[in-house]
Amino acid sequence: MVRLSSLGLIVMLLGVGHRCSLHAQERWPGFLGPVAAHVTADGLPLRWSPEQGVAWVRPLTGHGQSSPVVWDERAWVTSVEGPQKDRYYVHCVHIRDGQVAWSFDFPNSHPQKNSYYVSRAAPTPIVDEERVVAFFESGDLVALTHDGDLLWQRDVTEEIGPIQAEFGIGASPCQTADTVYLLIEHELSGWLMAIDKASGSTRWKVPRAPAQSWSSPAVVQVGTEQYLVVSSSGPVKGYDPDSGAELWSVDDIGGNTGCSPIDFGHGRFLVGASPGRDGKHATLAEKSNCLIQISPQDGSHASKRWFAKGAYPSWASPILHRGLAYWLNRAGVLFAFDAETGEQVFAERTPQSCWATPLGIGDRVYLLGKDGLVTVVQAGREYQVLAENVTWNEQTLPPEQPLEEEDPQRQRTSAMFSKPTLYGYAVTSDAFLVRVGNALICCRSQPTTNPQ
Repeated sequence: MVRLSSLGLIVMLLGVGHRCSLHAQERWPGFLGPVAAHVTADGLPLRWSPEQGVAWVRPLTGHGQSSPVVWDERAWVTSVEGPQKDRYYVHCVHIRDGQVAWSFDFPNSHPQKNSYYVSRAAPTPIVDEERVVAFFESGDLVALTHDGDLLWQRDVTEEIGPIQAEFGIGASPCQTADTVYLLIEHELSGWLMAIDKASGSTRWKVPRAPAQSWSSPAVVQVGTEQYLVVSSSGPVKGYDPDSGAELWSVDDIGGNTGCSPIDFGHGRFLVGASPGRDGKHATLAEKSNCLIQISPQDGSHASKRWFAKGAYPSWASPILHRGLAYWLNRAGVLFAFDAETGEQVFAERTPQSCWATPLGIGDRVYLLGKDGLVTVVQAGREYQVLAENVTWNEQTLPPEQPLEEEDPQRQRTSAMFSKPTLYGYAVTSDAFLVRVGNALICCRSQPTTNPQ
């Protein structure tokens, strides 16, 4: 197990190192955060629109479904471009004014047709004080300095074999101080890999069953120890981050292919599960939306505490905030449950379905609708809408070249997937950085000049 001293834990979480300065630093180091200690609801905007509160819109080369990550005064996002997804990009953007600091691009090692129905730069990168590490659906993995210099690059399929996935892969990496973890699941095989951040070499890898899954692994803290948690297409498993040894398994779970576990403290995390479009996971999903508790004594086992009856999310992961657990289903219904007992507190329809995970901070819960409408609700047992914010319109987003679908059925339905989509976000002390396929948008309480 990874064990940290109290000082070591503080250093890891806050990123204290040679890049720190005396002013407050921004930290959003990977997929779903976490929210840094200096971020408060008072600092974040409550209301915005394309005319007021959207500080800048930065067009990006290519298209990406990944979320941004943040370190200090810069953010990083990934994208892919070309009819055969020919080139991958890592873009670095200054948070204050939206100017691009640099872009690093390289050829895709395994080109395939660019399609609305296959992931496009979906895994979110990770960042720490030394480097940015980006993983792409082809198996390409690259590490760069904060200034865009190449540290190392590799194709993991040379070690684990080709990746074959009808809809691509989307699991984002997670990290500890010296290791990045990859969950790679597809029709041919499955792997959980630990990669040394400094060299790019494989520390360990363990096989997993073939699966179609989009959920990401997570590092969960219990006291001074860390556990690598995977909730993906079946049993929820805990692994030793140092060795890859399986420590425990929570069975009788299914349909958990789209939501990722999030560390909510004290060894707790939520599982999101759906019956699926064909309903094949209906029986298991009914008892798979739940709160799981890792043993706080020694982390030797984990178990379900309670079930969230009737809550079936799609891509938005469930969250815990101020004593309530929130689930968003495919139709945009927000469910709230008591975090201790699992008793349902309310179920209310919101204006849009969400692919991005909600954010709970202070007295607010932000619901980031996939079509750009961000609804802010009061945190608490009474459902109350505080604001509804339009993030973009046709005039503010850059145009995007449409993709050609060869399959007749996909041609008929491609319009639904070609619309601008809010895929993810990162949070700074005073702003939301919102990701659309070919742009990054900054929503801030105090607007600045829109870059050209």
